[in-house]
Amino acid sequence: MAGRGSSSSGGTGDAGPDPELLPGLVRQEVRVSQARARETRARKAAAAATAEVDPVARVLVDAPLAHLDRDFDYSVPASMDQAARPGVRVKVRFAGHEADGYVLERTATSAHGGTLTPLRRVVGAESVLSPVVAGLAAEVAERYAGTRADVLRLAVPPRHAAAEKQPTAPAAEPARWDAAAAAAAWADHDTGEAFLRHLRHLREAGAPRAAWHPAPGTDWPRSLAHAAAATLAGGRGSLLCVPDGRDVARVSAALEDVLGPGHHVALTAEAGPAARYRDFLAVSRGVRRVVVGTRAAALAPVHDLGLVAVWDDGDDLLAEPRAPYPHAREVLLLRAAREGTAALVGGFGATAEAAYLLRTGWARPLRATRATVRDRVRVEVAGATDLARERDPHGRGARVPAAAHAVLRAGLEQGPVLVQTPRRGYAAALACDRCRTPCRCPRCTGPLALVGPLEPPVCRWCATPAQAWSCPECGGHGLRAPVVGDVRTAEELGRAFPRARVRTSAGDRVLPHVDATPQVVVATPGAEPVAEGGYAAVLLLDAWLLLDRVDLRAEEEALRRWSNAVALARPGARAVVVADPAHPAVQALVRWDQPGHAEREVDQRRAAHLPPSSRLASLTAEPGALDDALTLLAPPGSAEVLGPAPVADGRERVVVRVPRGEGAALSRALGELQRVRSARKLDPVRVQVDPPTL
Repeated sequence: MAGRGSSSSGGTGDAGPDPELLPGLVRQEVRVSQARARETRARKAAAAATAEVDPVARVLVDAPLAHLDRDFDYSVPASMDQAARPGVRVKVRFAGHEADGYVLERTATSAHGGTLTPLRRVVGAESVLSPVVAGLAAEVAERYAGTRADVLRLAVPPRHAAAEKQPTAPAAEPARWDAAAAAAAWADHDTGEAFLRHLRHLREAGAPRAAWHPAPGTDWPRSLAHAAAATLAGGRGSLLCVPDGRDVARVSAALEDVLGPGHHVALTAEAGPAARYRDFLAVSRGVRRVVVGTRAAALAPVHDLGLVAVWDDGDDLLAEPRAPYPHAREVLLLRAAREGTAALVGGFGATAEAAYLLRTGWARPLRATRATVRDRVRVEVAGATDLARERDPHGRGARVPAAAHAVLRAGLEQGPVLVQTPRRGYAAALACDRCRTPCRCPRCTGPLALVGPLEPPVCRWCATPAQAWSCPECGGHGLRAPVVGDVRTAEELGRAFPRARVRTSAGDRVLPHVDATPQVVVATPGAEPVAEGGYAAVLLLDAWLLLDRVDLRAEEEALRRWSNAVALARPGARAVVVADPAHPAVQALVRWDQPGHAEREVDQRRAAHLPPSSRLASLTAEPGALDDALTLLAPPGSAEVLGPAPVADGRERVVVRVPRGEGAALSRALGELQRVRSARKLDPVRVQVDPPTL
């Protein structure tokens, strides 16, 4: 029996006894084991046979560690020769585990002297990483001292197999191009016609680069749509980045109206995984060449790109909150330089970065004519004239002066009016009505606030009600609200205008649009709904709250938020701001000279050695880890190290700044620091290059 089993085993080449001599259940297990062994040998044999042409695949492995941010060579099995094309997703054996990766290229040889590990399998047939995007990801990673894997997580959405199997249907009709309508949309700008002409003939006339500042009331989504249509009519694609989903919806509607249906895609996270991946594939396959989206769309693989545009580039939503923290504006400018495209940086506000582009000559101004600005909206400061002070002597100390009430009353006779207030809630801060001492929680010393007209004060830290609060300084029980939110503002305006409908738009209850009926809309900055036909009047309250922020961009951000609200007014409307009339930002709003204010900001930042005239990086970590990082960092010789300074959670922060010309050297030094620390498995350090705020 033993001899027969041995002879049978040797004859078949399968290890183990003859299954026919074993009990039924054991016999079945042995057969399964032998079948698996045969499959393993067959797979190894197939893997041993590599592709005849370009048998080496250069793979970018999705590894989170900085010191592993490099290409790795793998052999291409003959069975994967056709599927393992550049740009496809693959599974590879890496550090003892299966890892994701992208094939960057196929080569005939490898610099590795040993035996290459074969690819495990190809995931999907789509080439989702184009050479252009791969090169851009490498440049963005170097610019922000990050890794390519982190950048590509922003560029390539997760795979959705069902969406990948569906073909992308082309548009039913060719894209429309109405030269007369495009000229009318840009007619109010000094060089609008020349800009469109260059977009229409990019291949012959060269790529224009402009800093765009329109007049209030400009239909900027339609203007962007006509710019994309001009580019598409010249045979090139367009990439338009806006801050949020509401802006995407407005631009998408304008694109469909100008180009016709089926010629563009909207890339947003809110679309869901299937729809987003389907739209991404439409762009990657080259069927759609016009894209509008939020910050991640800056890396979209648009074929034959001709125009990159970013709207409202000062909005902090365009700054990525995940490593390596790139800003959509900077990504698009890098892309314009790499691919030779036209560039458009626009907004009703003006950033110091856009002004610096003009100062260096990289871009040219594209602004509305002064006649158009004068005809659109008149901006006033409440109580700024002697006559206004005589009529309302107590108006300077009032939150809503009599002049502001008069403008709202007159506006309600013609349509909706907009009231912008910087704070949400009812009463965000409380103080004693006698001695003005801030109200604090008796339990945790946190600030007290009111959430409603009939609710007791509540601690904003521990949520403990303070029903029997008394002032520790004077013993008083009365309360006053130095900071009033949108709900309290709506309540006060409802009493002032009892016949008008009052609506709020803030937080998680943002109104996308309102109709043209008379109503009062109270909104926080960024949550202002678009009114049908525009607002008849605009009131800006509590300007001091925005100006008193301890931030490098406080004035710039306040002016941007005011400008966006005023721009929603209809032609001929009035806008009133309750603020100090002598403040430079308020004066810039009254004159509608945001670019001039941005030029002033550039001069001040240049004197203080701050961006954009300098390159700046912040390093944040635990004190010990930060000391190690500073020891290992080898910045350029002109670098200044400021700090460390304490921040939240017991961490510290150091700021390193260099002249703008040495910015690339600083980024390389920071990238090398991250690789060294990663290889030595030291505690992490958060590195941000040119953070949007300090």
